[in-house]
This record gives sequence, C-alpha cells and structure tokens, in this order.
Amino acid sequence: MSEITITDAETRRAQDQVLDVREDFEVAEGMIPGALHIPMGQLNTRLSEVDQARPVIVVCRSGNRSARVAEALNGAGYTADTMAGGMTAWQRAGLPTH
Repeated sequence: MSEITITDAETRRAQDQVLDVREDFEVAEGMIPGALHIPMGQLNTRLSEVDQARPVIVVCRSGNRSARVAEALNGAGYTADTMAGGMTAWQRAGLPTH
C-alpha cells in the first residue's frame, strides 16, 4: 500500500476505482464523482462490489480509515492505495465533488 496525493488521485480516478469508506452523513457533504461508497463497517459484506482486477484508491475524511482499509484490501489480493489528506484535502484544493 502506498499513500498517494490528491493530485495523483485526481489523475488516476479516470481509470482506477475510487472507494469512499466514510459514513453516510459524511458523504452527504460531497463525494468524488464516480466514487463507490461503501462505509468501512459494511466492507466485509459488500466486498464483491469492488472490482479486484482494477486498482483501488481508498478515501475517507482525513486518511486514517482509508489507510486501514487499503491495507486490508491489499491483504485480500487487491491493489489499493490510500489518498493522503482524505476528502478534507480534496475539498480544500477545490477538486470536484457531487
């Protein structure tokens, strides 16, 4: 697992999967367009929704939960990175949300 910058995530999101592991109330404040939303607590039961053949960029509010999830995904055979600074950094940089 590596930690990637918001700039790298913005570039990679066209071809890679973005997995948002925040809670519903956090996602209501804005999400990266095209991201798949699976709250961290539901990941075990919804893991089949994540395409194992494509790299995953895991996102949370600040980067703590996403680092844990990326590590677990890598352990399960996925290729996953965490986005440094999370959605806080993404929104501060003025990058697109919906």
